[in-house]
Amino acid sequence: MPSIACFRKLGVEITGPEDGVVTVSGRGLDGLREPCDILDAGNSGTTMRLILGVLAGQPFFSVITGDDSLRRRPMARVTHPLGLMGARISGRQDGALAPLAIQGGRLDPIHYYSPVASAQVKSAVLLAGLFAAGETAVTEPYLSRDHTERMLRYFGAEVDVSGGAIRLKGRPRLSGRVLKVPGDISSAAFLMVAASAIPGSDLILAGVGVNPTRAGIVDALAEMGAHIEMLNTRQEGGEPVADIRVRYNGRLCGVSLGGEIIPRLIDEIPALAVAAALAEGETEIRDAAELKVKESDRIAAVVRLLTGFGAAVEERPDGLMVRGKRTINACICESHGDHRIAMAAAVAGMLAGGETVVRGAECIAVSFPGFNDVLKKIKVE
Repeated sequence: MPSIACFRKLGVEITGPEDGVVTVSGRGLDGLREPCDILDAGNSGTTMRLILGVLAGQPFFSVITGDDSLRRRPMARVTHPLGLMGARISGRQDGALAPLAIQGGRLDPIHYYSPVASAQVKSAVLLAGLFAAGETAVTEPYLSRDHTERMLRYFGAEVDVSGGAIRLKGRPRLSGRVLKVPGDISSAAFLMVAASAIPGSDLILAGVGVNPTRAGIVDALAEMGAHIEMLNTRQEGGEPVADIRVRYNGRLCGVSLGGEIIPRLIDEIPALAVAAALAEGETEIRDAAELKVKESDRIAAVVRLLTGFGAAVEERPDGLMVRGKRTINACICESHGDHRIAMAAAVAGMLAGGETVVRGAECIAVSFPGFNDVLKKIKVE
């Protein structure tokens, strides 16, 4: 777990995970220590970008890197606003690529107008804003996932969302809390797609986070004709949670997706594309150029994947067009080292005739350890 390893190197006492429980002994805003070794974010862009916001406010030097995939992902979208706040960050291509060296220190609050709707960019700036006296604000083209805002409020920070901007008052007094982490809807999405497309399915996914800024996959699948119910809705740790019931409801239909819904389902598009391959008619996905800078170029990877299964799919500069068909054929496919592409391939294999082989499927463990065991529990008659 890269985040735990990084914060341990910063002097934070963390025990676990043991029986699903992790205990963190907080050190306060000013209690982190200079690491004596390089911080390694592994494959996690979230870890790298968010921890950069924390490191920007620390009065010491640190270096952070990641695996080969993460070292190719764009970091200037985070290092630029942090530099405007006063952090000194250097790295390959003038700070655009990791490894990154950070000399943190006193930060100034800013109002940052982000050119992309990215929860990681927003969160990095807000986390840095914790260490800046005054108000830090972020405005985005569209509202991105708001997990960080909810989490900061839950721990005692003053966060306001109004007029299209997210505002945070710096130097808050934060208090430790008990958190129950909900199930990840990005991981659940692959099982939702399978249940939507397999005749006779009736699947309940318990305790899934259904934050409205994150649950675009629910809306998209419902628009395609899937039968989805939210059961036992509740709040846990400031986040909305529900048990999601998905039942087969007949043939899915194609849809057109773009604009404001895309930040709400950007990571679920590989799963959604598999549903589109089996849907009646055309599915258009646009305004999703962000997919090009994930663990792989997910637009190109999804096109190659669906083409291998015999689907009719066309790559677009900012998305793709899928022309659905009643059946897809088994194939040998590549994960490209991307956990979501590998899971999309596995679900497509469930829906295809014959035996499918997914090469490099071990990368699934990045976000969904035990995925294969879960698939085996789903009975297909």
